[in-house]
Amino acid sequence: MINQAMILAAGKGTRMGGITAQRPKPLLEIGGLPLLQHILTGLAGAGISHMVVVIGHLGEQIERHFGDGSAIGLRITYCRQERQTGTAQAALLARKHLEPTPLVMSFGDILCARSNYCTLVGRFAAHPCDALLGLNAVDDPWAGAAVYRDGDRVTRIVEKPPRGASSTRWNNAGVMVLTPTVWAVLEELPPSERGEYELPQGIARMVEMGYDVRAVEFTGFWSDVGTPAELERLNRLARDGALDLS
Repeated sequence: MINQAMILAAGKGTRMGGITAQRPKPLLEIGGLPLLQHILTGLAGAGISHMVVVIGHLGEQIERHFGDGSAIGLRITYCRQERQTGTAQAALLARKHLEPTPLVMSFGDILCARSNYCTLVGRFAAHPCDALLGLNAVDDPWAGAAVYRDGDRVTRIVEKPPRGASSTRWNNAGVMVLTPTVWAVLEELPPSERGEYELPQGIARMVEMGYDVRAVEFTGFWSDVGTPAELERLNRLARDGALDLS
């Protein structure tokens, strides 16, 4: 049974513009609750009680808001990424607070139906592997990562492919199960073209190296809460009673 999760929530949220100048993106409200609270609730529903949250930009506000997590029945540990050197480096910072056992990883700006966390954990329990990616179906995965597979085995991952270049509709949903095998890969990871050390790049490297990387399809709601327009859309859905996160 997986009982720990890592949430990467250190970014500045630059695509949000001035909205995140005084408030970190994980505290932006959707339907009256912070984005991060939706994530924590979903993970808790899958039986996870210990959350390691990597904070950075205005992270003290996140610590003040959630504290040690006891108010919502969780145990929250924080670690701070002082320099924005990429999500792989953020994950390595969290490592010292985690047990050497499998964990669920979520980016701090991914909102999805709560049932998907249970699906992910249940599939891993039934069929353990080195990493298990949640996938969501899109018309064109150009904005995220195109995931190619043979059955449930991931055969290739292409980050930010050009529009119209992908022959798969499956996108890396940004929520996954990782095992301790990932740490050695991340420690040796070269910087990306942006000069950062990226966790998705590390997962792609695991596939290339022959690790057993599998995938499970997410269903229901999914959103990368990355822009003011998307934030407004989600709150409009919530006001209309049409935001189904069950």
